[in-house]
Amino acid sequence: MQYGQCTVEHLNSSLYYATPTNETYINSESLWQLLFKLANLGLNKPIVIVLDNARTQKCKLVQNYAISVGIQLCYLPCDSPQLNLIERFCKFIRNECLYSNYYANFADFKAAIYNCIATANTDKQKKLNTLLTLEFQI
Repeated sequence: MQYGQCTVEHLNSSLYYATPTNETYINSESLWQLLFKLANLGLNKPIVIVLDNARTQKCKLVQNYAISVGIQLCYLPCDSPQLNLIERFCKFIRNECLYSNYYANFADFKAAIYNCIATANTDKQKKLNTLLTLEFQI
């Protein structure tokens, strides 16, 4: 389902995931817009968002709005990149399709990223399994 700049996928009867897209900067206003879109999906299920500790994600605007619409914000501990799987996935994307590649325009650049994400769980599953393991030391 497409909701503005947010695609929501239904994984099973109780689990959804959202893929927001933003081609500019992420700031507190854009995060507020994401929360607004999620709150208005009419899911009638708890919404929990896992975030790092970026200032834009911990500001009063975001926190107060999340509380007012019943969205739970869970923050990862500071200095814990091993817990933030998205950081590892972003590194994977950079290594697979961005490093040492030239794209003539922004559309080709975006297409390469989208293609890499779309085929990651099939073509590159073995690499991802080792990269995104939850076996690590704290």
